Amino acid sequence: MKSSPAPAARPAAHGAGRDPWWRHAVIYQIYVRSFADFDADGVGDLPGATSRLAHIADLGADAVWLTPFYRSPMADGGYDIADHRGVDPALGTLSDAEELVAEAHRLGLRVIVDIVPNHTSDRHPWFREALASPPGSAERARYIFRDGKGPDGSLPPSDWQSVFGGSAWQRTRDGQWYLHLFAPEQPDLDWSHPEVRADFESTLRFWLDRGVDGFRIDVAHGMAKDLVEPLRDLGPDQVHHGIVGAGANGDHPLWDRDEVHDILRGWRTLLDTYEPPRAAVAESWAEGPRRTLYTRPDELHQAFNFDFLQAPWEASALHRVIDTSLAAAHAVGASPTWVLSNHDVVRHASRLALPPGTDPNAWLLSDGTRPPLDPTTVQRRARAAALLLLALPGAAYLYQGEELGLPEVADLPDNVLKDPVRVRSRRARKGRDGCRVPIPWQRSGPSLGFGSAPPWLPQPADWSQRSVAAQSDDPDSVLSLYRAALRLRRRHGGDGDLTWLKPDPTAAVLAFQRDTGLVCALNLGSESVPLPAGDVVLASGPLEKDPSGRQTIPADTAVWLLPDPCH
Repeated sequence: MKSSPAPAARPAAHGAGRDPWWRHAVIYQIYVRSFADFDADGVGDLPGATSRLAHIADLGADAVWLTPFYRSPMADGGYDIADHRGVDPALGTLSDAEELVAEAHRLGLRVIVDIVPNHTSDRHPWFREALASPPGSAERARYIFRDGKGPDGSLPPSDWQSVFGGSAWQRTRDGQWYLHLFAPEQPDLDWSHPEVRADFESTLRFWLDRGVDGFRIDVAHGMAKDLVEPLRDLGPDQVHHGIVGAGANGDHPLWDRDEVHDILRGWRTLLDTYEPPRAAVAESWAEGPRRTLYTRPDELHQAFNFDFLQAPWEASALHRVIDTSLAAAHAVGASPTWVLSNHDVVRHASRLALPPGTDPNAWLLSDGTRPPLDPTTVQRRARAAALLLLALPGAAYLYQGEELGLPEVADLPDNVLKDPVRVRSRRARKGRDGCRVPIPWQRSGPSLGFGSAPPWLPQPADWSQRSVAAQSDDPDSVLSLYRAALRLRRRHGGDGDLTWLKPDPTAAVLAFQRDTGLVCALNLGSESVPLPAGDVVLASGPLEKDPSGRQTIPADTAVWLLPDPCH
């Protein structure tokens, strides 16, 4: 047997001795606008989310993560914030937010909320003041304004590109340009300005004082930028559609700069003043070793593991990512995180069923027809991936609807698409709407129980059979599988270590044993394989038997076992 890599001695665990719940938690992501609609306007809201929290508690999750519900013009689904301490009227009120926190706590759920520090909305009072003030004014100093190039300043100050496509610079009426690494409606803040830092500390305290248990830090590797003149051009090889420059080592002008850690250390100091313990998770797309820096003992508690999310459905690749992720987390005393889907990527039920080498964006642009997906493969891999995710040591993040086996809605018609990525990329990318379609609760109704009005994005007709109501009493449903897995995880999963049971990382099977005794075996090959010794407690699909009568694991199937106490 081969143990997962870990150093001889680890730094003290984050929050050791202070109920570090985040180390082993299952966190359920609520995309607020698509979870539940209380006021019948077709858009999800905070009262709707509160009314459905029992579903998450019954599922067995430990916490919820809410996407932004702050005051916003919704140019980017709420990630363009006009008031970080106010609730958007379309989504509820401050009292509604406080009631959600109270109800979550009554149900035993902790609450994590999104913080978006890299930019504001262009409707933020600060930015309105900036546009109304002259170049060089104190009001503009909170953002990144620069004169353009060329004799009349008509060229952007640099060749920097927006993550959403096109130039990262937008010209104002007076001729200056401002930086926006995302949409033009999302001007970047200048984090060297003391007012910016002070205001965000006030925002953190505002929500902590209202009982939230932690934060998800949007674009945590942003904020700090090299703005020394002349601004450095990045050339034609810069990553236009990524969120970090490839190979960045702390010296990229826009992403993952070393200075960002000073900001995060300040936030950690603030979090540590609260009892019970509060936590923060970084959305950092920094590469491998650089991402580990965000979870050093004096910084954030966790960082999303996008290497796992992006890993192909292939045993050696998953084996390598799991080993690397565990070693990286252990090196700084943090707990690893595991995630398969979120509001920014193609849902894993569809993504994992694509043939190797398929570009998910190209597949989306074909409305999911090139190639067509095999429904059996979609279901089997989604179920198997769930058991792998929930067997791994550390924290697991679930995206709403994955417990229903929801696939990506790849064939949304052009006239309903809302994501600014589509426009900014000049339709070279379809965008993220397909993973944001409101989830189904009931078998019928104008929005399958999401609300009493048609939803803001249309739901496929066959989602009636994928609804919570349709799956709740079906012991073979995806929902029942998740509920069973989370019950078992409470006893046999969580934080800790694993030991590989099959030392050959090139084999088509992943098999490991947790320090609690739980064994997870996943067959990623095309042929059935022998079932390891032990008592089967959960399987993602039916098992088979070989000619001798011995049980086997079919392709795209995962099994959880406990050692036979008699052996």
